[in-house]
Amino acid sequence: MNQTIFIIRVFFFGICLLGSWLITLTSTDYDTGKVLFFGACLGALVILVDIYLKGFSLRGLSALTFGLAIGAVIAWIIASSPLFEPLKSDPDLAQNLILVQMILFVVLMYLGAVIALRGKDEFNLVIPYMKFVPHDVQTPLALVDTSALIDGRIVPLCRSGFFGHAVVIPKFVIAELQIIADSDDVQRKARGRRGIEALNQLRENQDIDLRVESSEVDSEDKVDAKLIFLARSLKAKILTTDFNLARLAQFEGVNWLNLNELAESLNPEVHIGLSLSIELLKPGKDPGQAVGYLKDGSMVVVNEGKQFIGDRVQAEVISVVPTSGGRMIFAKIN
Repeated sequence: MNQTIFIIRVFFFGICLLGSWLITLTSTDYDTGKVLFFGACLGALVILVDIYLKGFSLRGLSALTFGLAIGAVIAWIIASSPLFEPLKSDPDLAQNLILVQMILFVVLMYLGAVIALRGKDEFNLVIPYMKFVPHDVQTPLALVDTSALIDGRIVPLCRSGFFGHAVVIPKFVIAELQIIADSDDVQRKARGRRGIEALNQLRENQDIDLRVESSEVDSEDKVDAKLIFLARSLKAKILTTDFNLARLAQFEGVNWLNLNELAESLNPEVHIGLSLSIELLKPGKDPGQAVGYLKDGSMVVVNEGKQFIGDRVQAEVISVVPTSGGRMIFAKIN
């Protein structure tokens, strides 16, 4: 992008010089050196303004336009009010009327523009059941797919305060959730309703920066393709539990966040000598053993724990054995 802009700037500067030279050909009265110098200065000035406007977003431009318009309207109302009637009736003061009105317009339009730019983040558009907050380029965005909503872990993750992204939910994801919830298949319907419930919990939490993206995407594309296109357009990451979508996003050069990988990374590090609080659920394979499970699904075999089945006990880890399905932990009653 930077290289493309540089080429455009060089091309524009060349056009300014070429235009200045063509002007000198139209009349012999023009000094070629002065006209070319003027064209070069004009091109350099425009490019300099472009450089200083770097980072000025479209949202900032719309806020600036709105502020100028409001300031102009207020200035016109004041200028048309009876306050200026004495100036119009007095010949000595009438000649200063235009100057006073000009000053009024300049001052009020300036104040309107400054106030609008300072409050550009406060322009909100309220739509049914959701709140849309204009995207702030300083805030990292996480584009949520259907699988992450159905999974449900996004709700406690956002509530914890550790998730430093604004949650962006496209309208086509909400539409897909509604289709799933209206399905005739009982399990599919339950998954859809679970996703809608997670969506409502996110909406009800005022501490979560929740945004609904209503940008139009080609309706013929699949949902995964829409998500990747939208994530690339918004420079957002995709939050998902769908491994295939994550791999496709990686192939397309879009960053992604996988809730399953996050959960695995937060699993407690189990080592020999660690004391665990474990609920024993069933007898083990060997005599006297009882089995329980950690939150991540790891099996804990507790020696001499059969008599405590159904209770929660404190057990000390004596060994950890890696398996194809994860790990198996052996412990003894403290």
